[in-house]
Amino acid sequence: MMTEILIKTGIDFADYNDALNYIADELIGVGIVKESYRASVFEREQNFPTGIALEHHAVAIPHCEAEHALKPAIYFIRPNNKVVFNRADEDGKIDVEMIIALVVTDPQAQLKILRNLFGKLQDNDFVETLLQSSEENLSALIHQQLNF
Repeated sequence: MMTEILIKTGIDFADYNDALNYIADELIGVGIVKESYRASVFEREQNFPTGIALEHHAVAIPHCEAEHALKPAIYFIRPNNKVVFNRADEDGKIDVEMIIALVVTDPQAQLKILRNLFGKLQDNDFVETLLQSSEENLSALIHQQLNF
């Protein structure tokens, strides 16, 4: 099954709750996830925060169990301003510049996708490209680099 790629740039969020609600609204609205996605992604974020420090930047990768997904997708969001998320690796908060919401229907694929994504995000040139590319070019870039 093809992974759908959704892109949003030029948006503002008050905080990560605002961002997660927006993502849930969008993904439910286009039929990518079930209604149960919203509660699940919030619960996961509480128990396992998704803010990740990269070499020079930070990203959040919200996701939840496959049972809440209807079809696989990646929702790449580049807000106008940094959004504060809780850190995945330690206590504390981190200002993220990109949010990459993963929706997977196959739990085995989820690990593979996360590993692939983490690998790519270790490459600062790739991260800079994601931060600077136009909205039109982002979908092709993500397809190409992440092999979806």
